[in-house]
Amino acid sequence: MNSDVQIAGDPLAIPHLLPPVPAHPTTVAGFVGLARSIAADRDSWAPLVRYDATTRWYHRLRTGPGYEVWLLSWVPGQGSGRHDHGHSSGVLTVLEGELTERGEDGPRTLEAGAQRVFAPGYVHEVVNDSLAPAVSLHVYFPGLTDMPMHSAQCAPSAQETAAR
Repeated sequence: MNSDVQIAGDPLAIPHLLPPVPAHPTTVAGFVGLARSIAADRDSWAPLVRYDATTRWYHRLRTGPGYEVWLLSWVPGQGSGRHDHGHSSGVLTVLEGELTERGEDGPRTLEAGAQRVFAPGYVHEVVNDSLAPAVSLHVYFPGLTDMPMHSAQCAPSAQETAAR
């Protein structure tokens, strides 16, 4: 191949021409991007997934300074119960299947590829209401140290909200 462009020397030897690459995310957008990049690398997480008929299966996939990444599987009917994440913020990404999130604004169907970002103290419940297994990825920052459970009261339906 003949080209008019030729590179003399190693362009990587000139660090001031390259933007700095952060070692770990430090912003919400960075954690969303981390979740997306892990989701896109199916070969790294799919072989690890297990399904347990008695309880949700989970596996800590990665840790970094001030964050952790969890992989969860859900067979039909399994749910988290109403909870918050203490002082942690998070990013929930559905990798396979479909999950239902029930929060203060009612139920929301999350299909594969959907992401939800939440702040500390956000109360919700996640359930696999479908007939097929689901897999999700959860990034918590700072790492999850507390997951207070809340009463089983579900969010009002759209009909109940309209009746108010």
